[in-house]
Amino acid sequence: MALTIREEKEFKYIDEGSGEVLLLLHGLFGALSNWEGVVNSFKGKYRVVIPLLPIYDMPLKQAGLDGLKNFLERFVSLKGLKNMTLIGNSLGGHVGLIYTLSNPEKVKSLVLTGSSGLFENSMGGSFPKRGSYDYIKERVAYTFYDPATATKELVDEVFETTKSIPKCLRIVAIAKSAQRHNMAKEIQRIKQPTLLVWGLNDTITPPMVAHEFNKLIPNSELHFIDKCCHAPMMEHPEKFNDILNKFLDAKRDDS
Repeated sequence: MALTIREEKEFKYIDEGSGEVLLLLHGLFGALSNWEGVVNSFKGKYRVVIPLLPIYDMPLKQAGLDGLKNFLERFVSLKGLKNMTLIGNSLGGHVGLIYTLSNPEKVKSLVLTGSSGLFENSMGGSFPKRGSYDYIKERVAYTFYDPATATKELVDEVFETTKSIPKCLRIVAIAKSAQRHNMAKEIQRIKQPTLLVWGLNDTITPPMVAHEFNKLIPNSELHFIDKCCHAPMMEHPEKFNDILNKFLDAKRDDS
């Protein structure tokens, strides 16, 4: 089922279901469709909201983690969201961590999957190679344990993005901002219950990164999914959703 994208002011987003809010954040080369399995599984009993992060078109001077955090604050304010479970993949997890530390009263719990913020292998160099489809196909496939998960549609989407010099400049600026911002000291202040779901075969934020997050975030629990790389919600949606559902049910019982 295709997701319906809504538009309001500067924002494009998905808003499905009703109830407690699950706010989902995609990664640097991610898209709203990355979360389709989560939306379809949880919209029956939660309000699932996904803002499209302005990675490719935000003002270049603002292209960085602070700019994305400020964008998210404006979006949450516009939609009047509160008591959220914030769920972030890759760069989205990093933005989620910064947002949570700045707005702790808005976030009930936190879910990180393949999150940056401590260490990551970049997409293969400081500047994505423009014009080489095979290179882009190889790098997108590198994100998944099973290269077949990198569908032609997904590769085409990334390839079109990297053909644009302005978009590439923003991608590089944001990636460098993420690499500079190590959160090892800051995340020890996170009070929210935190779920870590990691691919056991993640080559971008390897399992040691998950263990480090687990060690540093006080109230956190860690789950690995085997034969899975950097985007568990895409590669193993049923396993990811099962782990997430149990975590959310436990937090409902606690509240």
